[in-house]
Amino acid sequence: MAAERALRTAAPHELLTAVRGVLTEQYEAETVELFMADYGLTVLQPVSVLPHTLEPVSIHNSPAGRAFASQAPYVEALSSRASARAHLPVSVRGDRLGVLSVSLLRDQVDASLVELTDIAEVLAHELVVAERDTDLYLQARRKDRLTLAAEMQWQLLPGRSCSSPEYELGAQLEPAYAIFGDNFDWSATADRLMLYVTNGMGEGIEASLLTNLAINALRNARRAGISIDDQAALADQAVYAHYRGRCYLSVLMFDFDLATGRASVVDAGSPQLLRLRGGIVERVSFEAQLPLGMFEETDYVAQEFRVEPGDRLVFVSDGVYAVASPRGEAYGEAALNRAIQSTRLLPAAEVPRAILRELTGHRGRPAPEDDALVVCLDWHGR
Repeated sequence: MAAERALRTAAPHELLTAVRGVLTEQYEAETVELFMADYGLTVLQPVSVLPHTLEPVSIHNSPAGRAFASQAPYVEALSSRASARAHLPVSVRGDRLGVLSVSLLRDQVDASLVELTDIAEVLAHELVVAERDTDLYLQARRKDRLTLAAEMQWQLLPGRSCSSPEYELGAQLEPAYAIFGDNFDWSATADRLMLYVTNGMGEGIEASLLTNLAINALRNARRAGISIDDQAALADQAVYAHYRGRCYLSVLMFDFDLATGRASVVDAGSPQLLRLRGGIVERVSFEAQLPLGMFEETDYVAQEFRVEPGDRLVFVSDGVYAVASPRGEAYGEAALNRAIQSTRLLPAAEVPRAILRELTGHRGRPAPEDDALVVCLDWHGR
Protein backbone atom coordinates (compact mmCIF):
# COMPACT_ATOMS: atom_id res chain seq x y z
CA MET A 1 0.00 0.00 0.00
CA ALA A 2 2.85 2.38 0.79
CA ALA A 3 4.45 1.71 -2.60
CA GLU A 4 1.18 2.21 -4.46
CA ARG A 5 0.51 5.48 -2.65
CA ALA A 6 4.05 6.74 -3.31
CA LEU A 7 3.92 5.84 -7.00
CA ARG A 8 0.54 7.43 -7.58
CA THR A 9 1.58 10.71 -5.99
CA ALA A 10 5.04 10.89 -7.58
CA ALA A 11 5.87 13.04 -10.57
CA PRO A 12 5.92 11.00 -13.81
CA HIS A 13 9.72 11.22 -14.10
CA GLU A 14 10.30 10.27 -10.46
CA LEU A 15 8.68 6.82 -10.29
CA LEU A 16 12.01 5.06 -9.72
CA THR A 17 12.89 7.49 -6.92
CA ALA A 18 9.49 6.88 -5.32
CA VAL A 19 9.68 3.08 -5.41
CA ARG A 20 13.32 3.16 -4.32
CA GLY A 21 12.36 5.22 -1.26
CA VAL A 22 9.62 2.80 -0.24
CA LEU A 23 11.75 -0.31 -0.76
CA THR A 24 14.61 1.23 1.21
CA GLU A 25 12.40 2.29 4.11
CA GLN A 26 9.98 -0.63 4.31
CA TYR A 27 12.19 -3.53 3.17
CA GLU A 28 15.70 -2.24 3.94
CA ALA A 29 16.70 -2.59 0.29
CA GLU A 30 20.36 -1.93 -0.42
CA THR A 31 19.96 -1.09 -4.13
CA VAL A 32 16.94 -0.64 -6.41
CA GLU A 33 17.32 -0.40 -10.21
CA LEU A 34 14.82 -0.33 -13.06
CA PHE A 35 15.66 -1.70 -16.50
CA MET A 36 13.53 -1.25 -19.65
CA ALA A 37 13.57 -3.68 -22.58
CA ASP A 38 15.02 -2.02 -25.67
CA TYR A 39 13.15 -1.88 -28.98
CA GLY A 40 15.15 -4.77 -30.43
CA LEU A 41 14.54 -7.01 -27.37
CA THR A 42 18.28 -7.63 -27.03
CA VAL A 43 19.17 -5.74 -23.83
CA LEU A 44 17.62 -4.28 -20.70
CA GLN A 45 18.43 -0.58 -20.55
CA PRO A 46 18.88 1.11 -17.14
CA VAL A 47 16.55 3.95 -16.23
CA SER A 48 18.84 6.57 -14.72
CA VAL A 49 19.86 10.18 -15.04
CA LEU A 50 23.18 11.11 -16.63
CA PRO A 51 25.96 10.75 -15.63
CA HIS A 52 24.85 8.13 -13.06
CA THR A 53 24.16 5.40 -15.58
CA LEU A 54 24.59 1.64 -15.41
CA GLU A 55 25.60 -0.69 -18.22
CA PRO A 56 22.84 -2.38 -20.26
CA VAL A 57 22.09 -5.97 -19.30
CA SER A 58 21.66 -8.75 -21.86
CA ILE A 59 18.16 -10.18 -22.14
CA HIS A 60 19.50 -13.56 -23.24
CA ASN A 61 22.14 -14.49 -20.64
CA SER A 62 21.66 -12.55 -17.42
CA PRO A 63 19.68 -13.03 -14.20
CA ALA A 64 17.51 -10.00 -15.02
CA GLY A 65 16.98 -11.34 -18.53
CA ARG A 66 15.86 -14.65 -17.06
CA ALA A 67 13.14 -12.89 -15.07
CA PHE A 68 12.11 -10.93 -18.16
CA ALA A 69 11.87 -14.01 -20.40
CA SER A 70 10.11 -16.25 -17.86
CA GLN A 71 7.88 -13.47 -16.48
CA ALA A 72 8.56 -14.86 -13.02
CA PRO A 73 10.72 -13.52 -10.16
CA TYR A 74 14.31 -14.76 -10.15
CA VAL A 75 16.47 -14.53 -7.03
CA GLU A 76 20.22 -14.17 -7.62
CA ALA A 77 22.65 -15.11 -4.90
CA LEU A 78 25.27 -12.43 -4.21
CA SER A 79 28.86 -12.80 -3.00
CA SER A 80 27.66 -11.87 0.45
CA ARG A 81 25.72 -14.87 1.70
CA ALA A 82 23.49 -12.62 3.78
CA SER A 83 22.23 -10.70 0.70
CA ALA A 84 20.45 -11.55 -2.53
CA ARG A 85 19.10 -9.70 -5.55
CA ALA A 86 15.50 -10.22 -6.63
CA HIS A 87 14.76 -9.59 -10.31
CA LEU A 88 11.06 -8.85 -10.74
CA PRO A 89 9.19 -8.64 -14.08
CA VAL A 90 7.65 -5.22 -14.76
CA SER A 91 4.65 -6.05 -16.95
CA VAL A 92 1.09 -4.87 -17.63
CA ARG A 93 -1.47 -7.47 -18.75
CA GLY A 94 1.19 -9.50 -20.48
CA ASP A 95 3.00 -6.52 -22.05
CA ARG A 96 6.61 -6.92 -20.90
CA LEU A 97 8.18 -3.52 -20.10
CA GLY A 98 11.29 -4.44 -18.15
CA VAL A 99 12.69 -5.66 -14.82
CA LEU A 100 12.96 -4.18 -11.31
CA SER A 101 16.13 -5.41 -9.55
CA VAL A 102 16.23 -5.14 -5.76
CA SER A 103 19.17 -6.10 -3.51
CA LEU A 104 18.35 -6.83 0.12
CA LEU A 105 18.89 -9.31 2.94
CA ARG A 106 18.28 -12.92 1.94
CA ASP A 107 15.77 -13.47 4.75
CA GLN A 108 13.86 -10.39 3.61
CA VAL A 109 13.75 -11.68 0.02
CA ASP A 110 12.30 -15.01 1.14
CA ALA A 111 9.67 -13.35 3.32
CA SER A 112 8.66 -10.58 0.92
CA LEU A 113 9.01 -11.95 -2.62
CA VAL A 114 5.25 -11.96 -3.28
CA GLU A 115 4.93 -8.37 -2.06
CA LEU A 116 7.94 -7.26 -4.11
CA THR A 117 6.42 -8.86 -7.21
CA ASP A 118 3.18 -6.97 -6.61
CA ILE A 119 5.11 -3.70 -6.25
CA ALA A 120 6.80 -4.31 -9.62
CA GLU A 121 3.36 -4.83 -11.19
CA VAL A 122 2.04 -1.59 -9.68
CA LEU A 123 5.15 0.17 -11.01
CA ALA A 124 4.41 -1.20 -14.50
CA HIS A 125 0.91 0.30 -14.50
CA GLU A 126 2.26 3.67 -13.41
CA LEU A 127 4.96 3.58 -16.11
CA VAL A 128 2.31 3.22 -18.81
CA VAL A 129 0.43 6.24 -17.47
CA ALA A 130 3.63 8.26 -16.96
CA GLU A 131 4.69 7.86 -20.61
CA ARG A 132 1.95 10.34 -21.53
CA ASP A 133 3.80 13.08 -19.66
CA THR A 134 7.52 12.27 -19.85
CA ASP A 135 9.97 10.88 -22.41
CA LEU A 136 12.25 9.40 -19.73
CA TYR A 137 11.09 5.80 -20.08
CA LEU A 138 10.83 5.91 -23.87
CA GLN A 139 14.37 7.26 -24.01
CA ALA A 140 15.55 4.48 -21.73
CA ARG A 141 14.20 1.86 -24.15
CA ARG A 142 16.56 2.83 -26.99
CA LYS A 143 20.15 1.66 -27.20
CA ASP A 144 20.48 3.31 -30.63
CA ARG A 145 18.87 6.27 -32.30
CA LEU A 146 15.48 5.61 -33.89
CA THR A 147 14.83 6.85 -37.40
CA LEU A 148 11.87 9.21 -37.67
CA ALA A 149 9.88 6.54 -39.54
CA ALA A 150 10.58 4.02 -36.77
CA GLU A 151 9.60 6.55 -34.11
CA MET A 152 6.23 7.00 -35.85
CA GLN A 153 5.68 3.25 -36.16
CA TRP A 154 6.52 2.36 -32.54
CA GLN A 155 4.23 5.10 -31.26
CA LEU A 156 1.43 3.62 -33.36
CA LEU A 157 1.64 0.15 -31.79
CA PRO A 158 -0.62 -1.06 -28.94
CA GLY A 159 2.31 -2.84 -27.23
CA ARG A 160 4.49 -5.85 -28.02
CA SER A 161 2.57 -8.47 -26.09
CA CYS A 162 -0.63 -8.96 -24.14
CA SER A 163 -2.52 -11.79 -22.51
CA SER A 164 -5.92 -12.79 -21.22
CA PRO A 165 -7.42 -16.09 -20.06
CA GLU A 166 -8.43 -16.89 -23.66
CA TYR A 167 -5.21 -16.01 -25.52
CA GLU A 168 -1.63 -14.75 -25.44
CA LEU A 169 -0.17 -12.40 -28.05
CA GLY A 170 3.40 -11.43 -28.90
CA ALA A 171 4.85 -9.41 -31.79
CA GLN A 172 8.14 -7.94 -32.95
CA LEU A 173 9.34 -5.71 -35.80
CA GLU A 174 12.75 -5.65 -37.48
CA PRO A 175 14.88 -3.65 -38.06
CA ALA A 176 13.68 -2.32 -34.71
CA TYR A 177 15.45 1.04 -35.00
CA ALA A 178 14.70 1.64 -38.70
CA ILE A 179 11.29 0.07 -39.34
CA PHE A 180 9.03 1.86 -41.80
CA GLY A 181 6.04 -0.02 -43.31
CA ASP A 182 5.03 -3.14 -41.38
CA ASN A 183 2.71 -2.87 -38.40
CA PHE A 184 0.25 -4.68 -36.15
CA ASP A 185 -2.69 -3.60 -34.06
CA TRP A 186 -5.10 -5.29 -31.67
CA SER A 187 -8.03 -4.44 -29.45
CA ALA A 188 -10.03 -6.60 -27.04
CA THR A 189 -13.37 -6.42 -25.27
CA ALA A 190 -15.06 -8.87 -22.91
CA ASP A 191 -16.23 -10.94 -25.88
CA ARG A 192 -14.02 -10.18 -28.88
CA LEU A 193 -10.42 -9.77 -30.03
CA MET A 194 -9.62 -7.83 -33.18
CA LEU A 195 -6.17 -8.28 -34.69
CA TYR A 196 -4.68 -6.55 -37.75
CA VAL A 197 -1.35 -7.40 -39.41
CA THR A 198 -0.30 -4.85 -42.04
CA ASN A 199 2.41 -4.61 -44.68
CA GLY A 200 2.70 -1.15 -46.25
CA MET A 201 4.51 -0.44 -49.49
CA GLY A 202 7.37 2.01 -49.85
CA GLU A 203 10.23 3.05 -47.60
CA GLY A 204 11.07 5.56 -44.91
CA ILE A 205 8.71 8.35 -43.97
CA GLU A 206 6.35 7.72 -46.91
CA ALA A 207 5.77 4.12 -45.82
CA SER A 208 5.22 5.20 -42.22
CA LEU A 209 2.74 7.91 -43.24
CA LEU A 210 0.79 5.40 -45.32
CA THR A 211 0.62 2.94 -42.42
CA ASN A 212 -0.39 5.67 -39.96
CA LEU A 213 -3.25 6.74 -42.23
CA ALA A 214 -4.49 3.17 -42.75
CA ILE A 215 -4.24 2.09 -39.10
CA ASN A 216 -6.02 5.18 -37.84
CA ALA A 217 -8.73 4.73 -40.49
CA LEU A 218 -9.21 1.13 -39.33
CA ARG A 219 -9.33 2.22 -35.68
CA ASN A 220 -11.83 4.95 -36.47
CA ALA A 221 -14.09 2.44 -38.20
CA ARG A 222 -13.61 -0.16 -35.46
CA ARG A 223 -14.49 2.32 -32.72
CA ALA A 224 -17.67 3.17 -34.60
CA GLY A 225 -18.72 -0.42 -33.95
CA ILE A 226 -19.01 -1.59 -37.55
CA SER A 227 -18.17 -5.03 -38.95
CA ILE A 228 -14.68 -6.02 -40.02
CA ASP A 229 -15.48 -6.06 -43.77
CA ASP A 230 -16.90 -2.53 -43.54
CA GLN A 231 -13.84 -1.45 -41.56
CA ALA A 232 -11.70 -2.58 -44.49
CA ALA A 233 -13.93 -0.75 -46.96
CA LEU A 234 -13.80 2.54 -45.06
CA ALA A 235 -10.02 2.33 -44.60
CA ASP A 236 -9.70 1.52 -48.31
CA GLN A 237 -11.63 4.69 -49.17
CA ALA A 238 -9.48 6.80 -46.84
CA VAL A 239 -6.23 5.54 -48.35
CA TYR A 240 -7.47 5.85 -51.94
CA ALA A 241 -8.82 9.37 -51.33
CA HIS A 242 -5.35 10.51 -50.30
CA TYR A 243 -3.08 8.54 -52.66
CA ARG A 244 -5.43 7.87 -55.64
CA GLY A 245 -3.99 4.38 -56.06
CA ARG A 246 -0.29 5.39 -56.09
CA CYS A 247 0.26 3.74 -52.69
CA TYR A 248 -1.64 0.96 -51.00
CA LEU A 249 -1.38 -1.29 -47.98
CA SER A 250 -1.81 -5.04 -47.45
CA VAL A 251 -3.63 -6.15 -44.33
CA LEU A 252 -4.83 -9.39 -42.76
CA MET A 253 -7.73 -8.70 -40.36
CA PHE A 254 -9.29 -10.99 -37.74
CA ASP A 255 -12.32 -10.55 -35.51
CA PHE A 256 -12.32 -13.41 -32.95
CA ASP A 257 -15.27 -14.44 -30.79
CA LEU A 258 -13.58 -15.27 -27.47
CA ALA A 259 -16.34 -17.64 -26.36
CA THR A 260 -16.40 -19.87 -29.47
CA GLY A 261 -13.11 -19.36 -31.32
CA ARG A 262 -14.98 -18.41 -34.49
CA ALA A 263 -13.47 -15.54 -36.44
CA SER A 264 -14.36 -13.29 -39.36
CA VAL A 265 -11.37 -12.68 -41.62
CA VAL A 266 -10.53 -10.17 -44.35
CA ASP A 267 -7.38 -11.00 -46.34
CA ALA A 268 -6.39 -7.90 -48.29
CA GLY A 269 -2.82 -8.54 -49.34
CA SER A 270 0.40 -10.32 -48.52
CA PRO A 271 0.74 -11.11 -44.76
CA GLN A 272 0.68 -14.89 -44.33
CA LEU A 273 -0.69 -17.11 -41.57
CA LEU A 274 0.73 -20.43 -40.40
CA ARG A 275 -0.98 -22.61 -37.80
CA LEU A 276 0.65 -25.04 -35.39
CA ARG A 277 -1.94 -27.63 -34.33
CA GLY A 278 -1.21 -31.02 -32.85
CA GLY A 279 2.51 -30.69 -33.63
CA ILE A 280 1.88 -30.03 -37.35
CA VAL A 281 2.54 -26.68 -39.03
CA GLU A 282 0.38 -25.77 -42.02
CA ARG A 283 -0.23 -22.60 -43.97
CA VAL A 284 -3.77 -21.22 -43.77
CA SER A 285 -4.95 -19.54 -46.96
CA PHE A 286 -7.89 -17.24 -47.43
CA GLU A 287 -9.51 -15.77 -50.52
CA ALA A 288 -7.18 -12.94 -51.49
CA GLN A 289 -8.80 -9.52 -51.92
CA LEU A 290 -7.36 -6.21 -53.09
CA PRO A 291 -5.00 -4.23 -50.81
CA LEU A 292 -6.41 -1.14 -49.14
CA GLY A 293 -6.29 1.91 -51.38
CA MET A 294 -5.44 0.20 -54.67
CA PHE A 295 -8.76 1.06 -56.35
CA GLU A 296 -11.73 3.26 -55.56
CA GLU A 297 -14.65 1.83 -53.53
CA THR A 298 -13.49 -1.77 -53.29
CA ASP A 299 -15.98 -4.12 -51.61
CA TYR A 300 -14.60 -6.57 -49.05
CA VAL A 301 -16.16 -9.86 -47.97
CA ALA A 302 -15.43 -11.47 -44.61
CA GLN A 303 -14.61 -15.18 -44.53
CA GLU A 304 -15.16 -17.64 -41.70
CA PHE A 305 -12.33 -19.19 -39.70
CA ARG A 306 -12.20 -21.20 -36.48
CA VAL A 307 -9.41 -21.55 -33.96
CA GLU A 308 -9.26 -24.35 -31.39
CA PRO A 309 -7.75 -24.45 -27.88
CA GLY A 310 -4.05 -25.26 -28.15
CA ASP A 311 -3.65 -23.65 -31.57
CA ARG A 312 -0.70 -21.37 -32.24
CA LEU A 313 -1.13 -18.87 -35.08
CA VAL A 314 1.98 -17.21 -36.52
CA PHE A 315 1.56 -14.22 -38.83
CA VAL A 316 4.50 -13.09 -40.99
CA SER A 317 5.09 -10.31 -43.51
CA ASP A 318 6.88 -10.75 -46.83
CA GLY A 319 10.06 -9.51 -45.16
CA VAL A 320 10.13 -12.92 -43.43
CA TYR A 321 9.01 -15.54 -45.95
CA ALA A 322 10.52 -13.87 -49.02
CA VAL A 323 13.91 -12.78 -47.60
CA ALA A 324 16.86 -14.14 -49.59
CA SER A 325 20.11 -15.72 -48.41
CA PRO A 326 23.49 -14.53 -49.76
CA ARG A 327 23.08 -17.19 -52.48
CA GLY A 328 19.66 -15.86 -53.45
CA GLU A 329 17.59 -18.62 -51.81
CA ALA A 330 14.28 -17.48 -50.35
CA TYR A 331 13.63 -18.31 -46.69
CA GLY A 332 10.50 -20.10 -47.79
CA GLU A 333 7.74 -22.06 -46.12
CA ALA A 334 9.83 -25.11 -45.18
CA ALA A 335 12.37 -23.04 -43.22
CA LEU A 336 9.56 -21.08 -41.58
CA ASN A 337 7.86 -24.32 -40.57
CA ARG A 338 11.09 -25.50 -38.95
CA ALA A 339 11.44 -22.21 -37.08
CA ILE A 340 7.88 -22.50 -35.74
CA GLN A 341 8.51 -26.09 -34.66
CA SER A 342 11.77 -25.18 -32.93
CA THR A 343 10.05 -22.44 -30.90
CA ARG A 344 6.92 -24.43 -29.99
CA LEU A 345 7.85 -24.62 -26.28
CA LEU A 346 8.41 -20.86 -25.93
CA PRO A 347 5.63 -18.55 -24.71
CA ALA A 348 3.93 -16.44 -27.37
CA ALA A 349 5.76 -13.27 -26.32
CA GLU A 350 9.15 -14.94 -26.95
CA VAL A 351 8.34 -16.57 -30.31
CA PRO A 352 8.58 -13.55 -32.67
CA ARG A 353 12.07 -12.57 -31.54
CA ALA A 354 13.27 -16.19 -31.70
CA ILE A 355 12.00 -16.61 -35.27
CA LEU A 356 13.59 -13.31 -36.31
CA ARG A 357 16.94 -14.48 -34.86
CA GLU A 358 16.78 -17.58 -37.05
CA LEU A 359 15.91 -15.36 -40.01
CA THR A 360 19.06 -13.31 -39.37
CA GLY A 361 21.13 -16.49 -39.70
CA HIS A 362 19.53 -17.27 -43.05
CA ARG A 363 19.95 -13.72 -44.31
CA GLY A 364 23.66 -13.76 -43.50
CA ARG A 365 23.79 -10.11 -42.42
CA PRO A 366 22.42 -8.33 -39.35
CA ALA A 367 20.49 -5.55 -41.12
CA PRO A 368 17.50 -6.59 -43.30
CA GLU A 369 16.74 -4.79 -46.54
CA ASP A 370 12.98 -5.05 -45.93
CA ASP A 371 10.78 -4.85 -42.86
CA ALA A 372 10.20 -8.14 -41.08
CA LEU A 373 7.17 -8.67 -38.85
CA VAL A 374 6.18 -11.72 -36.78
CA VAL A 375 3.02 -11.93 -34.64
CA CYS A 376 2.26 -15.01 -32.52
CA LEU A 377 -1.19 -15.81 -31.10
CA ASP A 378 -1.64 -18.71 -28.68
CA TRP A 379 -5.31 -19.63 -28.31
CA HIS A 380 -6.44 -21.16 -25.01
CA GLY A 381 -10.18 -20.73 -25.42
CA ARG A 382 -12.72 -19.95 -22.76
